[in-house]
Amino acid sequence: MPTVETTNQPVVQQGSFLTLHYRMAGPAVDGKPGADIINTFDGKPATLSLGTGELSPAIEQRLIGLPEGTRTSFELPAGEAFGERNPDLLQWVARKLLNELGDPDEQYKVGDVVQFPTPDGMGQYAGSVQQVKASGDAVQFDFNHPLAGQPVVFEVHVIGVL
Repeated sequence: MPTVETTNQPVVQQGSFLTLHYRMAGPAVDGKPGADIINTFDGKPATLSLGTGELSPAIEQRLIGLPEGTRTSFELPAGEAFGERNPDLLQWVARKLLNELGDPDEQYKVGDVVQFPTPDGMGQYAGSVQQVKASGDAVQFDFNHPLAGQPVVFEVHVIGVL
């Protein structure tokens, strides 16, 4: 965790409302930086409230204590940012159910990301297509976060703290 000097500037705390630029990237490959998952540095900064689930708890913990104006980056080890991969989240979904939830003419391909409604209908979650049965009567989805079980690099510039 970065060393932080005491200043008169506002400091990030649980529940703080933040304006910040941030970049999240996957793991480095062959010595090259990992691909950006999200990067706000070239556009409008993000605004969010700490503790509302907009960032993973592990990332939020690293932001706490940073004074306004700080620019830093940190690496989160494999599995810390988005949990370990859970083999139980690799599931077959019947084509009949997919037809009921969406377009019956949809052609699913490996790599497609599909949104599903939560059981209460109040939200959504996503799964990525892993396989389509040759018979076409089922599709296998991975409901793990794409970065589950992987190290993550998080770069941040804390612009404002309220």
